[in-house]
Amino acid sequence: MLSFTVATSVEAATKARQSSVRSAKAPVKAKKSVRQIKSVRQVKSRVRATPVVSRAKLSRAVDHGSGESARLTPVSINAAAAVRPASNLAAASSASGSSFGQLYGLHQTQDPLDLKSSVALVMDQDTNEVVFAKNSDAVLPIASLTKLMTAMVMVEAKLPLEDLITVTSEDVDTEKNSSSRLAVGATLTRGELLHLALMSSENRAAHALGRTFPGGLPAFVVSMNAKARSLGMADTKYVDPTGLNSGNQSSAKDLASLVKAAYQQPLIRELSTSHEHAVRVGSRQLQFHNTNSLVRNPAWDIGLQKTGYIVEAGRCLVMQAKMAGRKFIMVFLDSSGKYSRQADAERVRRWIESATQKGALSSLPHNKVTS
Repeated sequence: MLSFTVATSVEAATKARQSSVRSAKAPVKAKKSVRQIKSVRQVKSRVRATPVVSRAKLSRAVDHGSGESARLTPVSINAAAAVRPASNLAAASSASGSSFGQLYGLHQTQDPLDLKSSVALVMDQDTNEVVFAKNSDAVLPIASLTKLMTAMVMVEAKLPLEDLITVTSEDVDTEKNSSSRLAVGATLTRGELLHLALMSSENRAAHALGRTFPGGLPAFVVSMNAKARSLGMADTKYVDPTGLNSGNQSSAKDLASLVKAAYQQPLIRELSTSHEHAVRVGSRQLQFHNTNSLVRNPAWDIGLQKTGYIVEAGRCLVMQAKMAGRKFIMVFLDSSGKYSRQADAERVRRWIESATQKGALSSLPHNKVTS
């Protein structure tokens, strides 16, 4: 049976935060970030000190031996209280260039698979059995994973996909000043905008979908949060349909529930896993590609996916995929490298396939795993 929980010591978290403060370039900004990160230190009162287990001990959770006798050795470490964002963490993140997870010290958490994501969850889609969990109760910004809920609200609203929608100046990102290939004045169908939002994480497309929703953007955000509540996503909050605002926050366990619900929508499955799509904008034809390279990898059987990135969230990825004859939902949050979220997914896939061959894969007990 596989069962392990992981935790971060206060000392490691404090060192990570101090390192983030020192990395601020301008002296003025550095002073500002120190004041702002004081709010992060309040986490210390909510996180209990726990022992840091050596990498050697953790690695023993994965037995690379052969034969039917091979088993995954359980590793259990006392978990601390769940991390929830402090009020001024967004300002601290902006000042230091660090993600929320880095400011909280979540990247100090060790795990047997040596994942680069500070938060991860792997769940059997059919049985809801959790086979891997790392900081899965931590509440963090989710960036463009938000667009998966945007798609859920749009699909369930059953608005005509052939309706034409024009991109306006209201759809231009003033939050992060991100670029877009959809110029103001570009007109596409609602279906095309939904396709680009899911496949290419197009921010203007997602914003235009919310803006043109009956009742406008405020009504759309209300619908997003109402849908989250209906799915039991108690840790989740949405403030916009793009994910550019770090106020869009959730936990890995909540996102697993969202992925499972979204998988029931054939259109979301189809559009999110599409390799590429071309749209005509005026006299030009623009080619868009999937932000997740794994959909083009023949080793993968992916039924649904969504990527996300802003500084506050780090690199994020959710997927539904078939591995070793079973359907799994995977959530990776706050990954530290450009390609590390896909690499983490590969690590999980190899681990599951190896463990299944040995007959050693079982579910995680119901104890919570947090930082």
